Amino acid sequence: MNDLANSTMTQNPPAVRIDFNTPELKRKRRMRALKDRLTRWYVLVGGLAVLAAITLIFFYLAYVVLPLFQGAELSSKKAMEPTWLQQDAGKPLMIALEEQNLVGMRVSDRGQALFFDTKTGAELERVDLPVPAGMQVTSIGTDQPGSPLVVLGMSNGQAMVFSHSYKITYPDNKKTITPGIDFPYGQDAFTLDEQGRALEQVSLNVNGETLVLAGSTGSHLQVLQLTREENMMTGEVTSEQNRIDLPQMTEAVKSIFIDPRQQWLYVINGRAQADVFSLRDKSLNGRYKLLEDGQAEITASTQLVGGISLILGDSKGGLNQWFMARDADGESRLKLIRGFQLGTAPIAQIDAEERRKGFIALDTEGKLGVFHSTAHRTLLVEPVAEGAGILALSPRANRIIIEEGGKLLPLSLKNPHPEVSFSALWGKVWYENYDEPKYVWQSTASNTDFEPKLSLSPLTFGTLKAAFYAMILAAPLAIAAAIYTAYFMAPGMRRKVKPVIELMEAMPTVILGFFAGLFLAPYLEGHLPGVFSLFLLMPFGILLAGFAWSRLPESIRLRVPDGWEAAILIPVILFIGWFALSMSPLLETWFFGGDMRLWITNDLGITYDQRNALVVGIAMGFAVIPNIYSIAEDAVFSVPRSLTLGSLALGATPWQTLTRVVILTASPGIFSALMIGMGRAVGETMIVLMATGNTPVMEMNLFEGMRTLAANVAVEMPESEVGGSHYRVLFLAALVLLMFTFVMNTLAELIRQRLRKKYSSL
Repeated sequence: MNDLANSTMTQNPPAVRIDFNTPELKRKRRMRALKDRLTRWYVLVGGLAVLAAITLIFFYLAYVVLPLFQGAELSSKKAMEPTWLQQDAGKPLMIALEEQNLVGMRVSDRGQALFFDTKTGAELERVDLPVPAGMQVTSIGTDQPGSPLVVLGMSNGQAMVFSHSYKITYPDNKKTITPGIDFPYGQDAFTLDEQGRALEQVSLNVNGETLVLAGSTGSHLQVLQLTREENMMTGEVTSEQNRIDLPQMTEAVKSIFIDPRQQWLYVINGRAQADVFSLRDKSLNGRYKLLEDGQAEITASTQLVGGISLILGDSKGGLNQWFMARDADGESRLKLIRGFQLGTAPIAQIDAEERRKGFIALDTEGKLGVFHSTAHRTLLVEPVAEGAGILALSPRANRIIIEEGGKLLPLSLKNPHPEVSFSALWGKVWYENYDEPKYVWQSTASNTDFEPKLSLSPLTFGTLKAAFYAMILAAPLAIAAAIYTAYFMAPGMRRKVKPVIELMEAMPTVILGFFAGLFLAPYLEGHLPGVFSLFLLMPFGILLAGFAWSRLPESIRLRVPDGWEAAILIPVILFIGWFALSMSPLLETWFFGGDMRLWITNDLGITYDQRNALVVGIAMGFAVIPNIYSIAEDAVFSVPRSLTLGSLALGATPWQTLTRVVILTASPGIFSALMIGMGRAVGETMIVLMATGNTPVMEMNLFEGMRTLAANVAVEMPESEVGGSHYRVLFLAALVLLMFTFVMNTLAELIRQRLRKKYSSL
């Protein structure tokens, strides 16, 4: 009995009661709950911080960019009534301001240059110009904006050239500006009209050592060229005067302008007509009708900085920009580029900025307009005076003085970013010295009269072009590799292959860019036939190897374990690559005359740059493949095994199961992988910076480079002026890139959710 009882107790041991309320277990549960709460709050706070950081970045970029699209601001100060102006100071011909806005100059028809304090209007100095006795000043002209040269036309047919200067000194640590008049060509006047008739219009231009003077009397035109040469050995200066005889006109001349290269002479005459003469050929280029409205006429005109463009104002308040451009026949013609409208009153005076392609205009009703030619932008229209006066714009374009009705009206102008407009950023713009409107990015140049070209279109196009060619290479390879690795490959081989591919993601992009720019680009240039034959032979070689493998006896095929067949392709791929590249010189000799690059350029007419989209596609595709592969492989591998086994059990082949079950179920993850890869390609900087040549062109040509938004910001941000237009446009490029990736990722997430909902029932 005892043995039976012991045996029964052994088979059915007494129940052991476990106490879950011991202090140790309670402490463990409290710690677990605390960790859960901390983790939940940590994830919540971290996610909100990421969202807040992105939002703050967006608003900061917008904060820097918004001033670009604000207009100009004009503030007036108390009018000045200086005593010298109340006296008989003569009719004003010209007013000018110096760099610091502290000293102004007024030239009258009495041949006097009067310098005054711009703050108080007090007279500083009065200079009597050496006008011959008994002669009167009948006209005045200046060189292009920014030049201190002035020419006076006189009643005896002579012209006198002088310049105004402002010397800055610091006696007793106090800034002092001393104005002065200089005569770089001597005080003797030049005779333009040999018959001694009064010069009604006069103009000048200096190019190097050559001075060109032009004047008119009624419809008669006179042009004089003065050339000075300095002997390098003795320092002796010799000068030579040549008279340029041009065809005469029948209409009275209103204004004359000389091209800064001294190639063209523009003569505005009649009601609204322009005659353009070639100073080199001494011939008439053409007569151009300036206004379609036969009742309107030209009332004011000036040259923009650089002297290439003419701004013409008419009696209907319109302002038009004209410059020389080649037509379809290759001949240079004066063309209307763009127009502006100030009001309905006639334009009285136009004054151009000295450092930007902007200008101001005043009409007969005293209304002032501020414009910018390249941006085709009207920044301000505001009444400032009771009628027409004579105005001056400071070199920094931040101060305006108008003399009207015996008063000086000082105005402060705030116009920091006139160069930017929506049309200038995204549309085609007709720039000076271009034959047609184009998309151009060229933010800086070495000359001071440069016209900024700030079109973001070629940069955006380059960004999409680089991403497109990278995704063409990366997407098929990465998705196909992910599907094969997750679905067909043996687990043992997968554990070796996947970490190696994911390790590629750790490769610094600067190394890839360095390799692509210094090795890959010249190598591809020297082996173009081999590279293209490789792209063609590789798919056929792999298919042929697979077909040959399928025809081998089972005794041989069964020796390779299932899922390890891909290893057989390694020697096939290496052989095809070696064969294609080794045949490159022979193919180049047989089919392309020994140089495929020259054949592409000369025979096909396609531009070839060494650092081009092909190089970027290969290098950036190599960088993007690990991102796409890793996410897509996880998505395919995460498809429930029960779906695969169920499909196979119902009689579907492995390929049918892959295409109709596995890929559809994993499609949200695969799509996410593609979008993340696309985002990586769009935002890539170092590879495109080092392997593209950074040429902002809008061509889909595989053999041309590009410039992307990210690379442009990286290249030009260090050299941009903080707070300037260039600086803010670069921030705008960053904002465009951020918005593009945000919109793209948002759409990708919406599509992914729809795909997940659609195929979740599988």
